[in-house]
Amino acid sequence: MSNDDARPAALPDDVAPEKRDFIRQIVREDLASGRHTSVKTRFPPEPNGYLHIGHAKAICLDFGIASEFDGVCNLRLDDTNPAKEDPEYVRAIQDDVRWLGFDWHDLRHASDYFEVLYLAGEKLIRQGDAFVCDLTAEQVREYRGTLTEPGRNSPYRDRSVEENLDLFRRMRAGEFPDGARTLRAKIDMASGNINLRDPALYRIKHVEHQNTGNDWPIYPMYDYAHSLSDAVEGITHSLCTLEFEDHRPLYDWCVDKVDLANSPDLIAPLLAKGLPKEASKPRQIEFSRLNFNYLVMSKRKLLAMVEDRLVDGWDDPRMPTLQGIRRRGYTPSALRLMVDRVGISKQNSLLDISILEGALREDLDAAAPRRMGVIDPVKLVLANLPEDHEESLTFSNHPKDESFGQRSVPFSRELWIEREDFEEVPPKGFKRLTTGGEVRLRGAGIVRCDEVVKNDAGEIVELRGWLDPESRPGMAGAERKIKGTIHWVSAKHAVAAEIRLYDRLFTVPNPDDESEGKTYRDYMNPESRRTVTGYVEPAAASAAPEQSFQFERTGYFVADRYDHTPERPVFNRSVTLRDTWATKG
Repeated sequence: MSNDDARPAALPDDVAPEKRDFIRQIVREDLASGRHTSVKTRFPPEPNGYLHIGHAKAICLDFGIASEFDGVCNLRLDDTNPAKEDPEYVRAIQDDVRWLGFDWHDLRHASDYFEVLYLAGEKLIRQGDAFVCDLTAEQVREYRGTLTEPGRNSPYRDRSVEENLDLFRRMRAGEFPDGARTLRAKIDMASGNINLRDPALYRIKHVEHQNTGNDWPIYPMYDYAHSLSDAVEGITHSLCTLEFEDHRPLYDWCVDKVDLANSPDLIAPLLAKGLPKEASKPRQIEFSRLNFNYLVMSKRKLLAMVEDRLVDGWDDPRMPTLQGIRRRGYTPSALRLMVDRVGISKQNSLLDISILEGALREDLDAAAPRRMGVIDPVKLVLANLPEDHEESLTFSNHPKDESFGQRSVPFSRELWIEREDFEEVPPKGFKRLTTGGEVRLRGAGIVRCDEVVKNDAGEIVELRGWLDPESRPGMAGAERKIKGTIHWVSAKHAVAAEIRLYDRLFTVPNPDDESEGKTYRDYMNPESRRTVTGYVEPAAASAAPEQSFQFERTGYFVADRYDHTPERPVFNRSVTLRDTWATKG
């Protein structure tokens, strides 16, 4: 898919237009100095899994900077390892980027450039900058040396240009088995940077590729393919996380040695495909990863949790994948707000997840309509009302924003209220309903509890009370001072709903810590999901999938993306009204 005229979607209005982080300062300086006359970035995920919260930072940065400087951003799928890649992941990546509010200038694949990369490999051989090596992977590790000891040259390093070209072409023809040979850069086995100790550029893999089929029995290594793909696309600023800082000299080496901008013969395959010739020298800039406590971000661990059914799939609302948190009820604007607050730095750190949850609360406090829902119901019968009593009360959809309008809420003799809103023997400071005590029913009047009905097991099954007729809305007694107010839904009109109460997936801040001989599996929270049957008012049941509400006094909930229907509502708790973990030990 190509959309040459598109630009990344604008950032929300509440985001400051002038950000002063070090990356944007570099971009400003490059434009001011004439190093670049325009800005072009890219977001280059490998389609070997689902994107997670950490990727949201990279997406917002890559697309955001392009937008702020009137540039463009490509989405490039780094499909150089076909054994681990899947079209399912490709579709999800595109969906996630668009969900966050961005669109790409061009959709590209590293495989678009396989012919260019191969010709560049031949060029490096002819220049004496690459050779074909017969060492096994284990032998390569032995020759590489350590952080304190230099490596040793491969015995195949001094092969002639002619022999190297012959072997590389035979690798390309598929004559050798997997792992038999590699193409390696010829740099410096004594370098203090291990990445420069003659790194592999190509390996043999007889694996079918999702885009190129069986055309290629050899595949480029990440550092080689990534740097040259940036150069091919005319990327000006190649933004990546800090673990690639030590790889930058290799990135620059590949770009400089191949020199695509001055190699028209290497660009020819692009022109044959109808792709534009945009080669330039990109600038790699590194920034800190986004890591939150109470989460694991490793694709390997996330995949293991899915495969071992520790969660319900990649889109389980407890997962940190973008598909998962979207189903949980997180919004694109909340994620953009979180990224803006976290900022861009060169310092890796483990951030408190309350930053993420706080951004969602702030976003939904302003954006989510209010509804009433009862999660742990007990029936309250207003005995002084007729059995067929039924009326409609008018409620504001949002107490802070009149533009949300109003709705009618049915009211009847029998109501559902929260079980925790009643105590027979109330603790000190309890301000809700008690035997003989009064409480205000939200928007309906003041009620007194006169009787508690229990079953044979001694469990409360019903409360019977009296609604003060002088306290109804608009009447003189409505302003009578009452300490507590509780919410309710009409039992006659309420819709039974499946309510999934999600919480943090792990019980400790750093589940990756294995210092005590435990793994992340030992820290999984058994209370991370509870499913209950509650009751919601009809206006909540009729929600569209992915519509968010604040259930008054309870939390923020979203109609499930897949399972919710108005006839059988399913709501996921996105986040509680307040941080319930702040007081935990």
